[in-house]
Formats: sequence, structure tokens, C-alpha cells
Amino acid sequence: MQQLANYAYLIGFSFSIFVLISIGLAVIFGMMRVINLAQGEFLMLGAYVCVIVTTAGLSVWLGIVLAALTVGLFGIVVERLIIRHLYGRIIDTLLATWGLSLFLIGGVTILFGPQSESVGVDLGKFSIGDFTYSVYSLVMMATAVAMLVATYALWRFTRFGLIVRGTMQNARMAAAMGINTDRVYMLTFGFGSALTGLAGAVLVPITGASPQLGLTYIAKAFITVIAGGPLPLLGSTAASGLFGFIDGIMDYRYGPVLAQITVLLVAILLLRLLPSGITGRLRRGL
Repeated sequence: MQQLANYAYLIGFSFSIFVLISIGLAVIFGMMRVINLAQGEFLMLGAYVCVIVTTAGLSVWLGIVLAALTVGLFGIVVERLIIRHLYGRIIDTLLATWGLSLFLIGGVTILFGPQSESVGVDLGKFSIGDFTYSVYSLVMMATAVAMLVATYALWRFTRFGLIVRGTMQNARMAAAMGINTDRVYMLTFGFGSALTGLAGAVLVPITGASPQLGLTYIAKAFITVIAGGPLPLLGSTAASGLFGFIDGIMDYRYGPVLAQITVLLVAILLLRLLPSGITGRLRRGL
């Protein structure tokens, strides 16, 4: 029973990590089809905003909220200055966001140094058999699920979500109906950036903040969204569940290195068997 509880905890922990690092990308890449190579650095910025706020003596919870707002506003600026001129130009977008990624890594390294910064959240610990876990990890899991539910509800049940989905599917038709598609693209990119900044701040008490933080997770995020297929939120959730299940079990039995290798191999096999991703058949109605 204790072993089963440990498995359940580690699977839930891994699932929440995959959700946090991929949910913003599911919006920016999955919905908008913008390949943002600076996505990992948006995650890093959220972590550092939380570090700055807590270093100033304020609450870590305030730091998490401010991280989402700050990175969301930063994303809007990036969309207005860079991305909006490059829609439909994949290579140019790749080069521009890669340059932005290098700029952000270099800037943060100059400002804060190459060392890792940490944020302490003392909510206590709990034990499952011989293993002890942080209560904050449960908060992280709950936050990941809440972000998923809130984002799905926004896209599915609100007028704004309907406008966004319609614009992403057919921007010309949306413009013909009087919708300001430029504003929709701007707000959608900003929302995806805010989700990423929030994720970075939620992760920082566990992972710490460093200039290389984004590089640690960017590949996993893209693999999760691509494996999810053409339905971004549903697909990313399904892929996060699959990869989290594998990662949690392999981490418990064989350690994190072999767990990451196994997840990568499963992702490659999955895309070989389902080139359109997990939700590809759902999109075609099969």
C-alpha cells in the first residue's frame, strides 16, 4: 500500500511538472502555431520575478501572481515588437525568438550571475512509508490542475475563448465579422506568456532559478505539445498524463536519468505510430 502511494505521488508530481512547462506553449504553439524558442526563458523570467519579490521580503504567493502579470505584459511587448511582423514566416520566427532567448539568458546572467537562486516555502512535510515529501509539492500539483481547468473553461465557455478559437481557425473570416484580429493575437500571446510566467514562479521553490532554467524544460515542453496533437489543451493534458506516468514510475524504480531517457523514447515511438499526435484521430472524427 505504501509503495502504491509513493507511485501515485510521483506520477502526480511528474504530471504536474509536464503540465506547468507545457500549458503556456500549448496556447502559443498549439493554438497560434508560433514556434517561440524563447518559451523556456519566459519560464525563467517568471522564476526570477518570484525570487525578486521574495528577496524584497514580500510573500511568495504575491511573487507568483506578479510573475504571471509581469511575464504576460512582457509577452505582449514581444508580440507587438517582434512576433506580429513574422506570422506565417516560420524560419524568421525561429531566428528572432532564438535571438531573444540568447538575449534573455545573457541579460539575466549579467544581472543575477550564473548561480542558482532559491525561494523557501515552509509548509511542512509529510511521509509515505520511508519517503518524506514537501507539502508544497501538493500545492504545485493543485495549481497545475487549476491552471488546466481555468484555461479550458476560458476557451470553452467564454465569449473571449470563442473569439480566440474562431480567429485561430480562420482569421480572415473573423476580421470580416468585425473582430480585431491583431488584438486577439496580442492578448492570446500575452495569456500564454502569463501562464508560462506563472508556471516558472510555481516551480522555483522546487527547482530554483538560474539562467539555464529554460533550457532544462524547453525540449520537454515542445515534445509534450507536439505529442498531444492538434487539440492543444486536451492533447497536452493527455501527453502530460502519459509522460508523467512513465516518468514517475521510472524515477521511483531506476532514477531520474533513465526516466527522462524512457520518456524521450516513448515520445519518439508515439509520434512514429501517431504522426498527428494523440488527438489527431479525434480531430478527424475517427
